[in-house]
Amino acid sequence: MKLSRKKILLFLIILICLIGLFFMVIYLKSVADYQRAVKETTVNNLDISDVPDGVYVGEYNVDFIYAKVEVTVQNGVIIKIDLLEHKNGRGTPAEIVVDRIMKEQKIDVDTVSGATNSSTVIKKAIEIALTEN
Repeated sequence: MKLSRKKILLFLIILICLIGLFFMVIYLKSVADYQRAVKETTVNNLDISDVPDGVYVGEYNVDFIYAKVEVTVQNGVIIKIDLLEHKNGRGTPAEIVVDRIMKEQKIDVDTVSGATNSSTVIKKAIEIALTEN
């Protein structure tokens, strides 16, 4: 039995659509996982004056957004925060949150409008640097 070109073409179109649907479902699941991870992220404030002098590195990853920071503390004051890496996906970069943390000398500062998720990830990386090292 010989298949006609139309049937073969129809079969290929259906196959391509099914493959596309499969990858779309995988992508949507990863987006949902990322959104849940950011939503469940809590940033705890800490008393910077209790942090010993030193240079601390921290990182935080929620798949679509990743931040790695280096925080320098001297005499109970954050004197420098270097954003070593910041993968922010399609969102707006939130590097200004680093300036807010330096100015206010606390981690739990307001997030950057339009870059809330990136701001949260950067703040969490700074918290991890100062608490887990």
